[in-house]
Amino acid sequence: MSVVHISTKSKSYEVRIEPGLRHTLYNLMHAHKMSDASSFLIITDEHVHDLYIDDVLAGFPKQDHVYVEKVASGESSKSFEVYQKLQERALEIGLDRKSVIIALGGGVIGDLAGFVAATYMRGVRFVQVPTTLLAHDSSVGGKVAINLPGAKNIVGAFFQPELVIYDTEMLHSLPEREWRSGFAEVVKHGFIRDREFLDWLKGQVTSFEQFNDEFLKEMLVQSIGVKADVVSADETEQGIRAYLNFGHTLGHAIEAELGYGELSHGEAVAVGMIFALRLSERVFQIELPVKETITWLETLGYSTNVPKGLSAEQLLASMKKDKKTTGGLIRMVLVEECGKAVLKDVADEPLLDLLHKAIEEGFDDSWN
Repeated sequence: MSVVHISTKSKSYEVRIEPGLRHTLYNLMHAHKMSDASSFLIITDEHVHDLYIDDVLAGFPKQDHVYVEKVASGESSKSFEVYQKLQERALEIGLDRKSVIIALGGGVIGDLAGFVAATYMRGVRFVQVPTTLLAHDSSVGGKVAINLPGAKNIVGAFFQPELVIYDTEMLHSLPEREWRSGFAEVVKHGFIRDREFLDWLKGQVTSFEQFNDEFLKEMLVQSIGVKADVVSADETEQGIRAYLNFGHTLGHAIEAELGYGELSHGEAVAVGMIFALRLSERVFQIELPVKETITWLETLGYSTNVPKGLSAEQLLASMKKDKKTTGGLIRMVLVEECGKAVLKDVADEPLLDLLHKAIEEGFDDSWN
């Protein structure tokens, strides 16, 4: 079993990575200081419920204090309405401060269930059981949140899990679009912190069909390791944790303006990363391997252009809703070189100029 250790000021915990771990979830929690749990609430979505809930429940010796709540699959479940229903359900079944909430699903479920756990009775323990590649990023680090219309993850908290249990077998039921969504976050970690890891990915990954359990473990240990280093140094995003938002300022704007679900999160972030690379070239007067990255990502099925129908003005207005905006300037995560991220406050004019060019011309070699 592969283990990544996460250490923050508020909590230390482990990410355990191995095929088949869903069958031993109860035993893993019992061994990680949750033997005193009075009850369990498993929050999952309809799709994951149908695939895996029986496997998970079979590992509990007694099920009289194990409750399951399923919500609709997709970003629409990260809403106040669903959040309130889950809080009311927790109260109805008598969850107390010794209870454990289990997030069984992808990033949406992790964010939603984590925010329920963070706020029910001012905080009860929770365990992340990610079922997507995308959730390798969101399940680690303690960011939990729900959305408002037009603003993603705007209502939330920093609340660390007790344990992250990553059963790589569950990833093999994912459609290719979900592989793309999650892999964008893996690539992000290379760009901001680890050039060698980025080069390894570019050399190794030519198709998602090669993602067997052994390869996934190796890749996940490295990618989560980058996240662990950043979160350990800056748990509440006072400094370098903001680097993890590389590609997300424009990516979130694209998601919000298109409507959540039109592009997957990672597909939108991939466009945002290419834009951030081009902006980095402009700001620092450098040359980055943008064309090479575009070719590689397109080979894997990504579209690297801003989706049609969106205007530069529309995207800029959405980008200014970003939590990192300060004093009217948008704080962008850029790179001085591959593997070295920096924060840079950028005014509207250069962003509008580059957005217009991206929409009209794409991200081709004529940019500079």
